[in-house]
Amino acid sequence: MDFTIRQMIDDDWTVVVDIYKQGMKTKNATFETVVPTFEVWDKGHLKVCRLIAEADNIIFGWLALTPVSNRFVYRGVAEVSVYLDERYRGKKIGEALLNRAIEESEKNGIWTLQSTIFDTNEISIALHKKCGFRIVGVREKQGCDGDGIWRNVVLMERRSKTVGV
Repeated sequence: MDFTIRQMIDDDWTVVVDIYKQGMKTKNATFETVVPTFEVWDKGHLKVCRLIAEADNIIFGWLALTPVSNRFVYRGVAEVSVYLDERYRGKKIGEALLNRAIEESEKNGIWTLQSTIFDTNEISIALHKKCGFRIVGVREKQGCDGDGIWRNVVLMERRSKTVGV
């Protein structure tokens, strides 16, 4: 499947939200139960590495980074969010987005990417492993989902070999 990866623009928001809602419906992608406004989402995510995968003006997926802390010492550590349209999963789009994010994040001084993934989301865990992330550990009962079920998350990270060494 041929597609390109480009920077997200504000006009992509409606499709980004639709894909995010699909992930929310699976109850295997996020603790969130309400989609934020663009303003809230924009404020919480880094301006770099906001990526869109698309072909023929059809957006297949997106990726964005969130700072893990506002403390200066953690300025090079960011958390990855990657979401794919359910119709296009299993087509290497997530891998391409994650690999591009690795490249671009390093160009922007980020030395560690991390992800917290539900322990039941084996596909996302496998994707991250394929892209060089390792399992750091499992956080037991990290949060309670919208159905009142406590969920474990797998903490994964990828440490740059070129930035912050």
